[in-house]
Amino acid sequence: MHLSSKARRNIGLGATYLIIAIVMVIIIYPLLWTIGASFNPGNSLISTSIIPKSPTLEHYRELFAGKESLQYGHWFMNSLKISIFTMVGSLITVSFTAYAFSRFKFKGRKNGLMLFLLLQMIPQFSALVALFVLAQMLGLMNNHWLLILLYIGGQIPMNTYLMKGYMDSIPIDLDESAKIDGASSTRIFFQIIMPLSRPMLAVVAMNGFTGPLGDFVLSSTILRTPESYTLPIGLYKLVNDVMGASYTTFAAGAILISIPIAVVFLILQKQFVSGLTAGGTKG
Repeated sequence: MHLSSKARRNIGLGATYLIIAIVMVIIIYPLLWTIGASFNPGNSLISTSIIPKSPTLEHYRELFAGKESLQYGHWFMNSLKISIFTMVGSLITVSFTAYAFSRFKFKGRKNGLMLFLLLQMIPQFSALVALFVLAQMLGLMNNHWLLILLYIGGQIPMNTYLMKGYMDSIPIDLDESAKIDGASSTRIFFQIIMPLSRPMLAVVAMNGFTGPLGDFVLSSTILRTPESYTLPIGLYKLVNDVMGASYTTFAAGAILISIPIAVVFLILQKQFVSGLTAGGTKG
């Protein structure tokens, strides 16, 4: 039995919608459970439901009640500080490195790109012992600025590849025309390359901002006191307490983490989507 082209197209379209629906369920279902748990009374997840029978805001109030063991507001500000400075630092460093690799020919250029590629293949946790010893030798344990520098360094290899691929798609003729008019490489970078690279800059900014907010392994290696904790560490300690674990309060804190991410995404949304598309087709 031979199917017509229209029938095959409809079957393909139906299969696509089915896959999208399954992926949406996989993503949305745990999120709905987390939201429901944050409004359920009690501390256990056993009696929770997606739609709470007696919804309460008690867990959200508890986060900001000022308990010594639950410094959620302080952890929240620590995370925002680290994420914002990581984002800014990543934008600056990645922009310069990508521009250098994209527009200049120098000795070691290919080896440098290969090194960046290899660095992406090395798991982060493989360097934890070395980073811990380094932090102790420098006396920078519980130091947010050391953590920010480590995050920025970790962002450079992957984002440089993304940014370089995008810059390579910008015609070199623009640079040559500007040089004929007397523009220096610095002026070309700031007035031509950077404005045209805004979509990919949005991608780098998003990566730099969300990375620290979701990191637990590296931050827990450097930060050891409650006053210096970020949200992932603080929330982990909240549910790691055998006697006083509160999974519903943890759910409330996890939901609030998504607010700054959502705000940044909405601000960068237009440029972010076009940057991902361009990076996939031009890079």
